[in-house]
Amino acid sequence: MIGLAAAFAVAGAASNAVGTAFQRRAASASSRGGIRLLAELVRRPFWMVGMAGVICAALFQSLALVNGPLALVQPLFILELPFALLIAAPLMHRRLPRSGWWGVGACVAGLAVLLIAAAPHGALDQAPLTRWIPALCLCVGAMTAAVLLAGPGRPAVRRAALLAAASATGNALTAALLKSASGTFADHGFPAFLRSWQTYGFALAGVAAVLLLENALQAGPLAAAQPALTIGDAVVSLALGITLFHERIRTGWWLVPETGGAVLLVAGVLVLSRAVQHLRLFRVPAEEEAAT
Repeated sequence: MIGLAAAFAVAGAASNAVGTAFQRRAASASSRGGIRLLAELVRRPFWMVGMAGVICAALFQSLALVNGPLALVQPLFILELPFALLIAAPLMHRRLPRSGWWGVGACVAGLAVLLIAAAPHGALDQAPLTRWIPALCLCVGAMTAAVLLAGPGRPAVRRAALLAAASATGNALTAALLKSASGTFADHGFPAFLRSWQTYGFALAGVAAVLLLENALQAGPLAAAQPALTIGDAVVSLALGITLFHERIRTGWWLVPETGGAVLLVAGVLVLSRAVQHLRLFRVPAEEEAAT
């Protein structure tokens, strides 16, 4: 089951990367905005491929969360960043620099070492309300605090990082709620899925996470937002997996390779974030206006 969950998670990360890259490619060819942009994009094959990637990513994530621990599945979605860079660079007619290849290697190697050493296990599908209430309060409280600290007048780098951290917390909470709702669907069918409060909870948390991400990308450089988004999601997901679903990771001397893998992973994310910004593969609106 763990192997199956990992395979679905990697497939989800790749699908999400395809969605991001192809949607960005379609949007970059248009100068319109708002509803007119959407009306134009739905007629573009690149955008349709991107939407298919996003839908497949959601399905793969649900299957991964049903079959494995949250502490395994969400960190594997970090692979979306190297996947997106490798797909978007040729798609946008850019050449990946040598540092980008080093970043890809560091991400993959660091994540592999970290997860093999940690060996997340012991996943449950459901958690009692007595564990959900403090988890929800802490996540919502942390997101609110980050938004308040990222108010107008703060430095752009700080605002981008804080809003991205809030979005990461929302993503992790969405995944936890999705895991519970998917477990309900697998065990009791679609009617029970519709009656589950977690179903509507993950929808609301997902929308909030997306809105916070958009604001983070508009607030400051991608190099500030991406590390907080990527690493924050994995860290909060690990905490939620342990507290909500009684997931476990190996400790003792295993903490040594886990720490080494985490350091290598963070270094890779930082390198890739700078490579993405340098190549202008996923420019935010403010950057596009400045470029024109």
